[in-house]
Amino acid sequence: MVEERKGLVFDIQGYSVHDGPGCRSLVFLSGCPLSCDWCANPEGQELKQRVLYRVSKCKYHERNCRRCISACPYEAIAESGDAEQPVNIDRNICRDCKTYDCTKACIYEALNLSGKWMTVDELMAVIERDRKFWGDGGGVTFTGGEPLLQKDFLLEALKRCKASFIHTSIETSGFASTETFMEVINLLDFAFVDLKHMDPDKHMEHTGVRNELILSNIKTLAASDWPGLLVIRIPVIEGFNDSDENIRATAEFLKECDLEIVNILPFHRLGDSKYKQLGMKYKYSESEGTPEDVLLHIQEIFLKYDIACFIGSNTPF
Repeated sequence: MVEERKGLVFDIQGYSVHDGPGCRSLVFLSGCPLSCDWCANPEGQELKQRVLYRVSKCKYHERNCRRCISACPYEAIAESGDAEQPVNIDRNICRDCKTYDCTKACIYEALNLSGKWMTVDELMAVIERDRKFWGDGGGVTFTGGEPLLQKDFLLEALKRCKASFIHTSIETSGFASTETFMEVINLLDFAFVDLKHMDPDKHMEHTGVRNELILSNIKTLAASDWPGLLVIRIPVIEGFNDSDENIRATAEFLKECDLEIVNILPFHRLGDSKYKQLGMKYKYSESEGTPEDVLLHIQEIFLKYDIACFIGSNTPF
């Protein structure tokens, strides 16, 4: 018997009204070829389940609980002697684990896995369950991580959505082979593609990859006969891509591609707690949200190029 294809899904959120037309369900697929310094979903960066340790739920002190320590066959978990974080997890050992006995032993939900392997049938059952709550014009948006990294699972899910007349959207970095990028796009009704910086060296410095492939894919899509709506998204990161020079270069690139819509996203620290749960340091833990005057200034530049610029969730889509 052939085993059903599975994808690693690290979250499914319903009732989203900011990630495509109408009310939508968001499917977060694990794995990403980029390593953006400001990433809000670090638990989705790898195509692998990872252990999250939520100290606030740990009963090490209150119940004298040591269940996770006893359960780990690799001795990756040990008492720390630190009252604020009772146990230490050796992530170098932990990352090679395939059984995750510690999460099964923790009855207080202090230890959890970052995702779940699902078949397309299982995913579609959740999507169909949520469908009645979308209302008119809603649908499903695949995000991540980088959904293109799980191409085969994504394609199968999109084909199933199309067969069920479900509106489909994606949030992607655009970093994939052009063949993969266009194969997926042609099964979509709507696409958000990130454009983080126009300079390839700067892009490499803060995301781990150069941007030539991303720019090429945007050009290819813009020149194609795809009937869907393409919206370029820019996460505004202070000191990285918020300069007038970069914004003008971005606007000129969009004009070159005959693209007329951009969505700028203010920086936020919503992923900060996840870094702590993964035992990681967050480079932007002390950074503040993007000031409104900065966003308005960027919007003004795009408008001078006759490019519609929407700020944050204040969009018609």
